Amino acid sequence: MVDIRVPAHVQPFVTAIGIEPTVKFLLAFGGGYAYLSENPQERSPVAKEIGREATIALAREIGSGGISVPTAKPFIASHMKFNLGLTTNDIARQLHVTHATVRKWLQAGESKQLELFR
Repeated sequence: MVDIRVPAHVQPFVTAIGIEPTVKFLLAFGGGYAYLSENPQERSPVAKEIGREATIALAREIGSGGISVPTAKPFIASHMKFNLGLTTNDIARQLHVTHATVRKWLQAGESKQLELFR
């Protein structure tokens, strides 16, 4: 896996459960509210999506209760491109944006500074 820059607002999720479960969580709940509990019930949508253990870890890291889940689409696009090897068009279809938007996100994440030491 390539180390990609994790935005500050997504870092607590990645710290608690890792990149893959975080991406799964963001794709399922991003842009809305989700309820986190350290004792999730069987009917918990979050527990159904990412598993009971991951839900508990997330609740312990972020806090129990309702949270507003970020969409973090530029982060997800970088993960899909550099870690999963998806094409720009595939990423655009999955994130429901244009291929031009995905290209812009990916270019914004690249460093424009020349490397001094190689």
